[in-house]
Amino acid sequence: MYTPKERQDRALYLLDQVDMVDQAYKLPSEISGGQQQRVAIARALANDPPILAADEPTGNLDSKTADSVFMLFEELISNGKTILMVTHDNELASRTTRTITIADGQIVDEVRRR
Repeated sequence: MYTPKERQDRALYLLDQVDMVDQAYKLPSEISGGQQQRVAIARALANDPPILAADEPTGNLDSKTADSVFMLFEELISNGKTILMVTHDNELASRTTRTITIADGQIVDEVRRR
């Protein structure tokens, strides 16, 4: 079991990973939608899951922040995590190691890279 100090340190570390540590003590209503999305990513990593499911993780983010989130995902992957990401962003999808395209509930294409 973690001490309160260890939990706080972990939370601040994860917020730093998504560049949100400076907003750590604000309520959700006090930050933007994009910031809330980044906090949600940090929260999803809190228990160190082996698989992370991300539905449009960069949908409300500007391109610079979206790129930093994607670079975090790449780092997580290099450390053994599996990330299942749903996106409509073709440029982002083209940077993944595997892309499965689904239309009308059917797999219509699969591309493996690297």
